[in-house]
Amino acid sequence: MKKVVLALSGGVDSAIAAHLLQKQGYQVYGLNLLTWGEDSQRDPVQEIADSLNFPVEFLDIRKAFQAQVIQPFLHAYQDGLTPSPCVFCNRQIKWSAILQKADETGAEYVATGHYARLKSTQDGLSQLWKAADPAKDQSYMLTFLTQNMLKRTLLPLGDFSKPEIRRIAYDLGLAVSERPDSQDLCFLACTDYRDFLRQHAEQPPLPGPIFHTDGRLLGHHQGLAFYTIGQRKGLPSATEALYVIEKRKTDNSLIVGFLNDLGATTFIVDQVNWISGQPLLQPTRFDVKIRYRANPNEAKIEPQPDGRLLVTSSILLRDITPGQIAAFYQGEQLMGGGVIVDRVF
Repeated sequence: MKKVVLALSGGVDSAIAAHLLQKQGYQVYGLNLLTWGEDSQRDPVQEIADSLNFPVEFLDIRKAFQAQVIQPFLHAYQDGLTPSPCVFCNRQIKWSAILQKADETGAEYVATGHYARLKSTQDGLSQLWKAADPAKDQSYMLTFLTQNMLKRTLLPLGDFSKPEIRRIAYDLGLAVSERPDSQDLCFLACTDYRDFLRQHAEQPPLPGPIFHTDGRLLGHHQGLAFYTIGQRKGLPSATEALYVIEKRKTDNSLIVGFLNDLGATTFIVDQVNWISGQPLLQPTRFDVKIRYRANPNEAKIEPQPDGRLLVTSSILLRDITPGQIAAFYQGEQLMGGGVIVDRVF
């Protein structure tokens, strides 16, 4: 019987991932990663493991999580960016931990409860595809995974919808079947990220001026980290609704304007990862998602001499946000992606 190490969070998705793997003939070994806060998640995780009759280990990785996820998250906001910590966490923390445990325990595979699908080509490459249920697809969150990771990965939920997963859990009599989905970053614990920044940043965000795009001083902000591109809330009143256009770190100023001022078609992407492991060599058209919940739009991707990518969208995009992930798709297949570092006006 082949063994698989499963990242077990205590939610319904990883619980049913375990059940489906068992049905497929795998011997499941659960690994719960304690990343932040108090050790209060043991009971629901242990309950799932006991109900489905497989062992689970609790691994305290708070120190690594602090260094590799929390600190970069705080520094990114201090640098005027809007980070996507989950995408980096999946590669640097979650897959790293479960693969290491797989090596220690002699498991051939690792698995998670992500909604995405894997396919293998005839030449042995692993391809990452969107989930069958577009409303739940999480392939975007796996943009930075590599071939070495994907070749040992199983994603048992990719062909299911969330209602189907909850129904399976209900039929199995698992208490987790009714547990609500988590909506926030795991370390926020349902608190606002602004409060988290106030509590944990080495230096509190500094107040500064709010300028209109025409140069007029409109007021003062409480810290650039508390705003994101396209935001309307918390801005001075005007004859028309104002939006955040730019967070200018050079003079700690927030630049706001009207909706027509917000859009751009071109931006730069860095820290690029291609799922195939092969870099892009010539301009190519992809469907690009610039946020997890954004609709994909066609764009031309042009490799640059410095390894970065120039992305030119076929339509005006109003939410191009430095720090977010741009994911590149061809149809349903995720080809790769990287971090948005700047817009080109």
